[in-house]
Amino acid sequence: MLNQPIRPVGIAGYGAYVPRYRLPGSEISRVWTESNSKSPVREKAVPGLDEDTATMSIEAARNAMARANIDPQTVRAVWVGSESHPYAVKPTGTIVAEAIGATPGVLAADWQFACKAGTEAMQAGIGFVGSGMADYVISIGMDTAQGRPGDALEYTAGAGGAAFILGPAETALVVIQRSLSYVSDTTDFWRRPSTHYPSHAERFSGDPGYFGHIIPAAEQMMAKMETTPTDYAYVVFHQPNPKFPTRALADLGFTPEQWKTGLLVPEIGNTYAGSAMIGLAAVLDVAQPGQRILMVSYGSGAGSDAFDLLVTERIVAAQKRAPSTRDYIQRRVPIDYAQYVRMRKKLADH
Repeated sequence: MLNQPIRPVGIAGYGAYVPRYRLPGSEISRVWTESNSKSPVREKAVPGLDEDTATMSIEAARNAMARANIDPQTVRAVWVGSESHPYAVKPTGTIVAEAIGATPGVLAADWQFACKAGTEAMQAGIGFVGSGMADYVISIGMDTAQGRPGDALEYTAGAGGAAFILGPAETALVVIQRSLSYVSDTTDFWRRPSTHYPSHAERFSGDPGYFGHIIPAAEQMMAKMETTPTDYAYVVFHQPNPKFPTRALADLGFTPEQWKTGLLVPEIGNTYAGSAMIGLAAVLDVAQPGQRILMVSYGSGAGSDAFDLLVTERIVAAQKRAPSTRDYIQRRVPIDYAQYVRMRKKLADH
């Protein structure tokens, strides 16, 4: 489904957040396999004892507000997409809306679609702003590190994400030229309400899961926009691990120079609902006016959202108004597996 709103929509502000603690993949291997060969990432970001999806979303939203430079009372919706909301019955969106000063005249809600919950919120925001119902909407993708001890997911399950403020295209940092959604009922990753850790069907995760949605979504977007890979300065795909996005991007004809800026998974792990969005935030930190960006998310269950983006001259001043994504990545504090277990409460009886 190709989406184009009645009123042109853009990104008015953006902001990322990554917790400072880092668990090396070699440390997980030391505990569970006595080998460093199993880890697909160098290290992953881990939330502190006082951090969760709500607190991290607030930090990212504040950065986005600083770049947008708007009155929080003009925000008409705050939507948080995540697999790790701190409450089963209490929206994360209301916590974020209160913290940034957007209440009480605001719609707040939480979104769910595995790793594309954040871009699902962006799609809804495009509709909300594009219909004229609102001038500004905040869409957030944020997650904490999840993964059963010793499971393959534990090696890549990182923490962090990004917030995007959607608003009128005429005053935006980035114009959303088109968006597209591509979904099917394909099971590769799930978590039932009664379980603490997610499960996965390993042989379905790549194909027909990831590759069966990311690649056709990107192909359909380029076909509709009459573009080729060379038309984009940057491209960002969902990053469950380093192998999947690099293979898909290479198969489509993109070069490492186009994707390396937004490929953050080797350094912070898979941030799930924030994976593609934090990659886009890293790209916007260095993007220049006139450059074009293709972003494609992926969520298990399964589906992808694709966005064709055009950077405007307003990006230059906005980049300096808040910490960059790299600023957060570089302020790292290494921890060992025992500290990680304590921070993530993995000794609790589930």
